[in-house]
Amino acid sequence: MTAASKRYKYLRRIFHFRQMDFEFALWQMLYLFYKPQQVYRNFHYRKETKSQLARDDPAFLVLLAAWLLISSAGFSLSLGIHFWGFIKFLLYVVFVDLIAVGMVIATGLWFLSNRFLVKPGCRDQDVEWGFSFDVHLNAFFPLLIILHFFQLFVYHIFIEKDWFISTWFGNTLWLIALGYYIYITFLGYKSLDILHRTHWFLYPLTVLVLLYISTLCFNWNLSRSLMWFYKNRVL
Repeated sequence: MTAASKRYKYLRRIFHFRQMDFEFALWQMLYLFYKPQQVYRNFHYRKETKSQLARDDPAFLVLLAAWLLISSAGFSLSLGIHFWGFIKFLLYVVFVDLIAVGMVIATGLWFLSNRFLVKPGCRDQDVEWGFSFDVHLNAFFPLLIILHFFQLFVYHIFIEKDWFISTWFGNTLWLIALGYYIYITFLGYKSLDILHRTHWFLYPLTVLVLLYISTLCFNWNLSRSLMWFYKNRVL
């Protein structure tokens, strides 16, 4: 199948919930937290059986959007956003934060991988763009749960305070969430036999740690800044 045919088949299935395997998608979400390598083994199995690495079932994307719906409702209640503000906020996080930003990241890593990381003996093969986007979705889910879900339960109680320990705790959540994103992205491209030098994908961890230390030195509460940004984006 051509890339266009695969994309059409994938998008068409979004409107057929009975054809989606939500149980398997939930299994993948669970494994992304404590055994993400297992998720990418399944990608290889799909390659052997269906001749493509990218998901052909949109169930994972649909469930991810459902998690965003729940977390957006939580954010709206926490920030005192009215109903239409909630709708606007939800559209932002789904179509901008998840899909648009994800497409930019996936396209950038897809280009860099095919341009610089394909092994010399595998030039007749390439990384599928759909796989790159799936890697983004995989890496986005733990970040979503940590920053958009878990954080809400402790934000007003602890994180928004002016104490240094509140800044430390909130910024540490950011470090863990973004660290998860980088690591799961690395595992995704490392799982491809046609690529080498995939350790390059771990280099941003060094920058992340340096930024984390800098925010603590300046007592910059990233979580409070995120809340301010989200609230002002929809008002």
